[in-house]
Amino acid sequence: MTEHPAPPTDPFAPDALNAAEGLDPVDPAYGHVLRIATALNMVPLAIGASVLDYFVMPAIGGPYGLVTALAWVLAALAVATFPARRVARWGFKIGEGQLRVARGWLFRTDTIVPFVRVQHIDVGQGPIERWFGLSHLVVHTSGTHNSTVTLPGLHADLAAAMRETIRRHIQTDFA
Repeated sequence: MTEHPAPPTDPFAPDALNAAEGLDPVDPAYGHVLRIATALNMVPLAIGASVLDYFVMPAIGGPYGLVTALAWVLAALAVATFPARRVARWGFKIGEGQLRVARGWLFRTDTIVPFVRVQHIDVGQGPIERWFGLSHLVVHTSGTHNSTVTLPGLHADLAAAMRETIRRHIQTDFA
């Protein structure tokens, strides 16, 4: 009886972004970064809904506070749930002359960047990321379509180490 090789792993399977797939997760603190960013984006919308409620509901005779309450509840739900789901759906692997970045839930993307295609590498850090000691790695490749791959939620030291690993591969490929 001959054994058949395992079929290639489907990168779009529901459990494709877990550790069994061999992908490393982003830093859990990235959830806090996303939560703060989501809150900063939701608060103006909720305030706008409150102002709309203040002016529109009395004019149409509707119950004052309904739109405000609904907007703030939706904002709180977004802040509580969306960031954790996004963090759980990011994965990466560096090695074998390439960087693999997988992300997404509804629209999933699995990107493999061969180091020989890399033009330059950036490590960035916004104010919220800096607060949590995180950075994001941006890999610019040759080509026009999808020529930039961003990997957020990395510990600052890991992002710098990944940049140096890719840089060494670029230098060796052209040497």
